[in-house]
Amino acid sequence: MPSAHPSPSASTTATPPPAPSSPPSPVSPAPSSAAPSLPVLDLSQADDPALRDSFRKELHAAARDSGFLHLTGHGVTAAETARILELTRAFFALPEADRLAVSNLNSPHFRGYTRIGHELTGGASDWRDQLDVGAERPAPAVGPDDPAYLWLEGPNQWPAALPELRDAVLQWQSRLAAVAHRLLQELLASIGAPADFFDAAFADRPHLHTKLIRYPGAAPTGADQGVGAHKDYGFLTLLLQDVVGGLQVVRDGAFLDVPPLPGAFVVNLGELLEIATEGYLTATDHRVVSPAGGVERFSVPFFYNPRLDAVIETVPGDYLDSAPGLAHDASNPLHAEYGRNELKGWVRAHPAVARRWHPELTGA
Repeated sequence: MPSAHPSPSASTTATPPPAPSSPPSPVSPAPSSAAPSLPVLDLSQADDPALRDSFRKELHAAARDSGFLHLTGHGVTAAETARILELTRAFFALPEADRLAVSNLNSPHFRGYTRIGHELTGGASDWRDQLDVGAERPAPAVGPDDPAYLWLEGPNQWPAALPELRDAVLQWQSRLAAVAHRLLQELLASIGAPADFFDAAFADRPHLHTKLIRYPGAAPTGADQGVGAHKDYGFLTLLLQDVVGGLQVVRDGAFLDVPPLPGAFVVNLGELLEIATEGYLTATDHRVVSPAGGVERFSVPFFYNPRLDAVIETVPGDYLDSAPGLAHDASNPLHAEYGRNELKGWVRAHPAVARRWHPELTGA
């Protein structure tokens, strides 16, 4: 892996790539008052012996049928969610110079701020900007024979102009990790598997990841790709949305609006659960349509993932009799070793960071 620092000419103020020149037909986000389009599950029912079985049946069905659900009863308070959204808005309200001071181009670990248009999905620019935060750890010493995915661990970048952000985001990350851990155990139990099957993979140095995201409205070209259709490449995602719609999920071959539901997280399954269940549970394509005009949308997705070197084994259970096996997509190979699956996503989505720090991964 490269050890040299990048040259000063690798500027963090490069002009963003243009938005897609042939925009898809605009899709208007659903209003926030619309009825929920996904199952709504109350995690607190898992604590009630009288309700646990029915909760697990509903969880099994939601995970099997769509891989998406609304989660309530998680114990995260309205004050906590309001605070993280308040700080998210405060970060994006900082002067551009303060945000660029923590540009992800400074980080071999893909941490920090990404300017609008600088992340790619499906080869096209996503019309959003974001701050990527992981577990706060020192950078490991990565030797030439070590797996390249070890570069994904390291320190975060924090804006000096908003010092309270660091503790708030790290506390939020820890809070949601506990919720996701409980949900994963209930999901495994719901398909007849040992609830603690993945505990060892998460017990030491789990690879937690949080994004603070702003969608600033439609691109100047009229393209509406806030973020293009994709699948998450880990285990579980818990998404906090504001009141502005735009999230869409594939159901029956078409994109379905997912209006925000106050007090609920949107939960979706990632590719590693598809691997672990031989396709019985599947990661589902989803996207965000840009809000109209100058409306801003803010969201905070949290990704619950195991340690980077965890090799994902098949979850035992009778459900395997109905597992169809993995669908093979040459453009999106799935890897059982978590770090490899994660690294492919970062290199694909952030080619400028990869070229600057890890050119051997890009062919540059």
